[in-house]
Amino acid sequence: MATQFSFYLILVVAMLLLIMLANKIKVAYPILLVVAGLLFSFIPGIPVLSINPELILIIFLPPILYEAAWAISWKELWHWRRIITSFAFIVVFITALLVALVSYAFIPGFTLALGFLLGGIVSPPDAVSANAILRFVKLPKAMSSILEGESLLNDATSLIIFQFAVIAVATGQFVWYHAAVNFIWMVVGGVGIGLLVGWLFMKVHQYLPTDTQMDVVLTFVTPYIMYLAAEETHSSGVLAVVSGGLFLSAKRHVFLSSASRVQGYGVWGSLIFLLNGLIFLMIGLDLPEITSGLHGVSLSGAIGYGLLISAVLIFGRIIIAYGAVAFTMIAKHFITVAETRNPGLKAPFVLGWAGMRGVVSLAAALSIPLYLSDGSAFPHRNLILFITFVVILTTLIVQGLTLPFIIRAFKLENRYNPFNEKETERQIKKELAKHTLAYISETYPEVLKHNPYLQQLSDKWKDKTDDKTETAIPEKIKPIFLDVLNHQRQWLMEKNNADVHLDENIIRRYLYQIDMEETRLLSI
Repeated sequence: MATQFSFYLILVVAMLLLIMLANKIKVAYPILLVVAGLLFSFIPGIPVLSINPELILIIFLPPILYEAAWAISWKELWHWRRIITSFAFIVVFITALLVALVSYAFIPGFTLALGFLLGGIVSPPDAVSANAILRFVKLPKAMSSILEGESLLNDATSLIIFQFAVIAVATGQFVWYHAAVNFIWMVVGGVGIGLLVGWLFMKVHQYLPTDTQMDVVLTFVTPYIMYLAAEETHSSGVLAVVSGGLFLSAKRHVFLSSASRVQGYGVWGSLIFLLNGLIFLMIGLDLPEITSGLHGVSLSGAIGYGLLISAVLIFGRIIIAYGAVAFTMIAKHFITVAETRNPGLKAPFVLGWAGMRGVVSLAAALSIPLYLSDGSAFPHRNLILFITFVVILTTLIVQGLTLPFIIRAFKLENRYNPFNEKETERQIKKELAKHTLAYISETYPEVLKHNPYLQQLSDKWKDKTDDKTETAIPEKIKPIFLDVLNHQRQWLMEKNNADVHLDENIIRRYLYQIDMEETRLLSI
């Protein structure tokens, strides 16, 4: 036990050093971690790592999805809802179908059910990989929102396909109307349970005497309750976490104090950083266990099958992306679409190329049962595991290393916000200062004339600079200061809702600053 604990501590230190190196050489850290884990696995004496799929699906997946749901902009998710849902549901299904047909045709002994099983495993692109890679390049906000939104929902689609395929392989039959009813329940039930649990936890935060530490701990518990409650009712745990996370994210200023939000940002950021890094390192370290299970298939043959499926995934997604654009250009004559202008040839290619696979694919492959209900071994389980590993490694290295260069070479146009981020932020700062000054002058004119502290706040917003000197604030003035900060918060949220193309990340940075200032005032 102590030896295993020491090994995992060493893994954490190695992970940190590798991420430092990745930042230094400007390479997305998932790529470096997977490759490093693969190299570490060949070191004599390194323990053979056996990844329990439940460890990822239950312990790792809920908090990662929950944090992603809090980070994404609901406004942008709704604006691009049609293309996001088409990529997250239709594109994933078509991709799984392509993999099923190619596997059935070229891999000896594979049935269509096994092909769909493999397709469900490898069809969803990985959110962590894409986000880590896009840190090093400037992508138009609309495109990054589509990729983020897709990555939140596609895991649910792939896992649903996977579950139905496992049943088909085990029973030898597929009853389509049973599958349709189950699919509807998994989607509707998962979303409903996530919203219900989210609403209940919001009431807990509002009506029970919690403090900052309790609030943060409750946010850790929430995604697990959502996931487990949905899985116990045979609905989608992934959709439950995503829907519940989106609901609570939109209500964060209703039920969480400024101090809880500030502390939660830091704690959650560190947690997700640790989980993501460990998972990718563990993927590489798991290779010896995967290859040891290959029986009846040569290593070169298994690699060939993995590269074949990788090619199907990469080029199939690109073709589908162009097909989605063509469909949108036709559909705009009949329905309202978010994008009415032709995006050209570059944007669909980038959307298609940003399809790296990762954590969920490996977890799904590892969760394939060892045996069928009759006691016989699950067919081709180890080969499916190995193909999945090759797909993850290939897409991370090939697409992950080249995507930044492609984005820079294409010089994609930001159609919706012609100003750069700094200019937008500067404009918001001016508008916020103007509205704050007007609010102080109109709401507290008498107090403003006779109180130096409130005058100091007014001068601060006139100059749009912070005074570095700290002055003690009288207790009777604190409520006014807090009211002004709340007015600023409300104005920022209203401005964000009014402009669908305004980058919400800029608004959130200002909201965070207000939370920090409010927390400081309350602590004095």
